[in-house]
Amino acid sequence: MSPTTDRRTAPAPAAARRTAGTGFREAGAAGLAAGLSMGAYCLAMAVHGTYPFGARSRAVNDLGNQFVPFHARLWDLMHGRTTGDLLFNWGSGYGVPFLADFLSYLMNPFSWLVGLFPRHLVELPVFLVTLLSMGLAAALMTVFLGRLRPGPGLPRALLAVGYGVSAWVLGDGAADPMWMWGPVSLPLLGIAGDWCLRRRRWVPGALLVALAWAGNFYTAAMASLAMALVLLVRLLLAEGCAGRDRVRVLARAASMGAVGVLLAAPVLTVTSRASETAMPAPPAEYRGGPPLPDYLAHLLPGGRGEVPAPNVAVGVLALLLLAAFPFVRAIPLRVRAAWYGLALLVAASFVWRPTVLLWHGLALPNGSPYRAAFVLGGIVVLVAWLALSHRPRPGELIAGGCVVAVLVAVCAAQGAVDAATWVLVGGGGGVVLVALVGLAVVGGRSRAGRGAAVPPWGRAAEGASAEGDEDGYGEADAGGGREQAVGALSGEAVAVGEGGGTRPVQPVLLAVLACAVFLTSGYTALAVTAERDELAWYRPKTTLAPAALTAYAGLRARADWPASRADPGPHEFADNDPLLLAGEGGAYYSSYLPARTAHTLRGLGAGWYIQGRHTRSVEDPAARAILAVGSHLTGPTGRAATAHRSTPAPLVTVRTGGAEGDVRGDRLFARQELLLGADVYETPRPTVADGPGLLPTGYGWRLPAPDGGPHGGPARDASALDGRHHGGPTPGEPAARAAQPGAPAADAAQTGIHIAARSSPSTVLTASCAPGSVAYWYAPWYAGRVEALGTRSLGYGDRPMTATPVRRLGRVPPGGRVTVRLVHTRPQAIPREPIGCLSPGRLASAVKRLRARAPVRVGASGHGLTAELRPGSRGTAVVAVPAVPGWRCAVDGGPARAPRRLGGLMAVPLGDRADRLACSYRTPGLARGLAASGAAAVALAAVALVGAVRRRRDGGTGAPRAASPYRASSRAPVHAMPGGVDDTGSGSAPTSPTNPLNRDI
Repeated sequence: MSPTTDRRTAPAPAAARRTAGTGFREAGAAGLAAGLSMGAYCLAMAVHGTYPFGARSRAVNDLGNQFVPFHARLWDLMHGRTTGDLLFNWGSGYGVPFLADFLSYLMNPFSWLVGLFPRHLVELPVFLVTLLSMGLAAALMTVFLGRLRPGPGLPRALLAVGYGVSAWVLGDGAADPMWMWGPVSLPLLGIAGDWCLRRRRWVPGALLVALAWAGNFYTAAMASLAMALVLLVRLLLAEGCAGRDRVRVLARAASMGAVGVLLAAPVLTVTSRASETAMPAPPAEYRGGPPLPDYLAHLLPGGRGEVPAPNVAVGVLALLLLAAFPFVRAIPLRVRAAWYGLALLVAASFVWRPTVLLWHGLALPNGSPYRAAFVLGGIVVLVAWLALSHRPRPGELIAGGCVVAVLVAVCAAQGAVDAATWVLVGGGGGVVLVALVGLAVVGGRSRAGRGAAVPPWGRAAEGASAEGDEDGYGEADAGGGREQAVGALSGEAVAVGEGGGTRPVQPVLLAVLACAVFLTSGYTALAVTAERDELAWYRPKTTLAPAALTAYAGLRARADWPASRADPGPHEFADNDPLLLAGEGGAYYSSYLPARTAHTLRGLGAGWYIQGRHTRSVEDPAARAILAVGSHLTGPTGRAATAHRSTPAPLVTVRTGGAEGDVRGDRLFARQELLLGADVYETPRPTVADGPGLLPTGYGWRLPAPDGGPHGGPARDASALDGRHHGGPTPGEPAARAAQPGAPAADAAQTGIHIAARSSPSTVLTASCAPGSVAYWYAPWYAGRVEALGTRSLGYGDRPMTATPVRRLGRVPPGGRVTVRLVHTRPQAIPREPIGCLSPGRLASAVKRLRARAPVRVGASGHGLTAELRPGSRGTAVVAVPAVPGWRCAVDGGPARAPRRLGGLMAVPLGDRADRLACSYRTPGLARGLAASGAAAVALAAVALVGAVRRRRDGGTGAPRAASPYRASSRAPVHAMPGGVDDTGSGSAPTSPTNPLNRDI
C-alpha cells in the first residue's frame, strides 16, 4: 500500500526548545551506553594484554586467516596499490572474483576506516570494527528501548551495555567483524518497525532496512525475523486497535522492508550467484539442542561451556530484571505472558532443526548452529526494560533475585558455570540487586515525604517516547512509589528526609549501579577471553609480524605483473597470504571460492582444505611454469621466508593444438604435460617390494591397511574451529609445517593423524626412472608418512575434505631406482600414476618454446586482460587463469564469448589468423541486482516527492490531513502535540489520548 503524508504545523518556540533538549539528552544516553560498552571491553583487553593493549595477538582462526588479510586487500584497493579491483582479484587463487567477498566480509561501514591507518597496522582498524560496532549497537539499543516504552536515559543505557558486551559478541561476533553488524541491525530494524506502528518516516525506515541488509545480509535476515516477531507482539497488545488498522501497519512494514531490501539487492544477487558456483560447504549435521541445564547456564555471564549452546547472556542487570518480570504486578498478565512467550518461542526455535534452518537461511551453517543467538539476547534486554520501566517494587526485585539464585543452583554443575560466573552473579549481581532495591525503597520514601506525586520520569522522561505517559498496560500506578522509583533512576530526584532536608542517596545508588554494570561487563569480557585463550586450538596467526612485513617488501620488490606472478606460497603466514602480503598466488580461503578454481588448482597438484574452500599455491616447478610463477617463498610456516626465482611460461601462451580438453582422474603429470605441450615426465608403474599389495580400482589403486592396523579413518584434528578444518591439520599448524619437503614428521598429538611407529608394518613401493631426474609423489587423499630418497613428508588427505599437494621426493640416484616407504594405519586410495620423474631439461625446453610463441605484449587492468599477439598467430590462446563463469573474450574486436577450458584454464580459439585478444570479467548477478536497486530507489524517491508535494500543498491551504490512530510522536507530550505527519522523517504526528499505539507497546 502507498504510504501517506500529512502536514506538520510549526512548533512553538517552547516546544522547539524542549525538542532540542530532548535530542541532546537522548544523544547523551546513547553516547553513555556506547562509551561504557567500549570502555569495558577495552579494559578487559588491556588487563589481559591483548592487542592493541598488549603483545597477545587477536588474529585467531578466521580473524587472522580471513579478516585481517581481507582488510589488507581493502587498504590496497583504497590506496591504488593492488593489481585488481572490486570485481576481480588477480592476487588470490591465481585469479578469482572478488565482489561477493567484498559484499560479505567488508561491508561493515567501520571496515572502511582501514584506509586511514598505515598498512602495517591493519590489525588496529580490524579491532576498531569490533569495538565501534559494539558501541553503536549499545547506543541504538538505548534509543530503541525508549521507543518501546518511555523512560530515563541512564537505565536504558545500562541495559544496553549488557547487550553491547553480550556473550554472543564475546564468543561469536568478536572474531568475525562482519557479524558484528548483526547487533547493530537488530535495534536499527526495531526503530524502523516502531515508525511503522506510528505511521511515520516511511522513507527513513526503508533506508534503515537497506543499511542493515547492506552491512551484513546474513545477520540482517536474522534481525529482520526477530523484529518482525517483536512487531507482531506489539500489535497484538495494542488495545482498541481495529483489525483493519493492524493490517495497514503490517502492509506498511512489508512495503518498507521490501523496498529497503531491494535497495541492497546487489548484495543478495551477487552473493547468491557466487554461492551457486562456489565449492559447497562440508556437510553439516544438527545433532539436537543442548540439555536444558546447559541451555539455561548460558543465561549466566562469564563462562564458556563445553556443550554447544546459544550464547544469550547479556549481563547481570538484564538477568535480574528478566527474572523479576513475571512478578511485576503493574504489568497486566497478558502482557507478561506475551513477552515471555516471545522469548521462550525464540529460545525454543534455536534447538529445533526446522527453525534452526529458518534462522540460517535454510542451510545449516558449517560451524556453530547458534549464530542467531544475538537476537534472543536483544529480546531479553527488551523484556528487562519493560520490567524496569514499570517501576518494580522491592519485593518484586527480590523475587527476581531468588529466581536467579535458583538458576545458579540448578546449573552449578554445568561447564558454562565457573569461578567467574560465581563472582559475577554472586558479587556483581548482589550489588546490582541492592542498588535496584535501594532505589525503589528510597523512591517510595521520597514520594511519601513530599506528600505529592512526582512526575514519573523526571525531566529525562521527555527524552523518551512521550506517548507512553499514559500506561497502556494497565493502571498508571499500582502502588505508592512506582513513579518516584524510576524517577530516581533518571538522576533527577534526591531523597527527602524529615523536615525537608535532602540526602544524596539516589546519586550514590545510581553511581553504584553504573559502576557495577561497567565492572561486571569488563570482567565478563576478561573471563571469557582468558578461558578461550587456554584452548589448544586457539592459536593466533602471525599476520603482520616483522617476518611478514619483510616478505611483503620482498614481494613488492619482485613484482612483475602481468609478465609473471610473485607467489607468496607455499609458505604461510595466514590462509590468505596473497591478500596479506600482496603478490599473485594460489592460496585463497573464502566461502565464495569458485568450484572451477578449486578443482583446477587441485588438478595441477595444489592442496586444499575444507572441501576445497581453502586452496594452496602449487609447489612443483612444472605447475609454477604453467601458471607463470616467476618467484615464490618457502620456509617454516609463520617465520622468515626464502625467496626463489624461476623462468616460467608467460601468462598468455599460444598453442597449435585444440581449444579445449582435459585429462580424466588424478593423472597430475599427464595434465601438466597437456598444458605444457610437451612430455616432461616419466610415470613408471610402481611395484610392491614389501607389505600389502596394491589392488586395482577404478580410481587407481587401493592400498590395504597393514596387518593388525585399524581400518577406520584418521582422527580429526581437534584444532578445528566450528568444524572448518576436518580430517587434517589446520592450515599453518604443525602438521602442515611437517609436510614441507625434508621436514620431520609431526607426531599424532600435533596432527590429529595417528601414524605408526617407524618399526610398524608398512608398504614399500619401487619404481625405475632416469638417473638425475627429480621424483615427485602425488596421492592427494593419502594419509600417512611418505619416505623416499632421504626425505620424509606427511600426507594428510581425507577425501573430499583435505587434499595433500604434490611432494618432492628427491633426485633419482645413478641406479635409477626409486623406493617409497608408506607408513599408514588405514586403507588408502592411490592414483594410478602416483610417481612422476621430472626431467628439468625437458621442462626448460618446453617453457622456452612457449615463450617463443608468446604474445608481444600482455596488459592487465582491474578486471580485464589484453594481449597483442605475434602477427599471424593461430591455434589457441591459453590464459593461465582458472576459467570461472563471468569471463568473456574477444579476438580482434569480434563478439565476446565465454572462453573454453584447457586443463581448467581459459582457452580461446584464435582461428586462422589473429592479432589481438581481449578478455574482461563481468560479475554474475550484478546487473540484475543493480536493476532491482534502481527500481527501489525510484520508488523511494517517488514516495519522498509525493510527501513533499503534499506538505507544500497543505501548507498553502492550512488544512491538515486527518490524524491516523497509529501516529504518535516521541518528541511531545501526548496531550499537546502538533498535528501533521512527515513521511520523510522531518515531522511529528498528531496523536490522541485514546490512541492505543500511544501507549507502551
